[in-house]
Amino acid sequence: STASQNPRIDLLGDPATPSTATRTIVVRDDLQYVNVTGGETIKFVVSDKAFAWNFNSTQDLAPFNLKLIAPPGVTINHDVIVYVAPNPLYARHRGLLWSPWMP
Repeated sequence: STASQNPRIDLLGDPATPSTATRTIVVRDDLQYVNVTGGETIKFVVSDKAFAWNFNSTQDLAPFNLKLIAPPGVTINHDVIVYVAPNPLYARHRGLLWSPWMP
């Protein structure tokens, strides 16, 4: 599947400070996927740990596994697929219409 390929981490965005996040997603055992939008900074809470990621890529991203961006010390015990919608600032300028991918 597309999500099983390992893209370069630097193309997926950048680590961020959790206090800068605009949204929080709690990663529970039953969470299978998350939808985010390019430009968002998301805080992910995994058990008693948290990390944040800035989805600031200027390219369209294929779905990927959240485990790829989890920092050392944060263990996600199951696959959680991240679907990234294009940043509306870039999409608007390119005249694109976007329809979310759903599993």
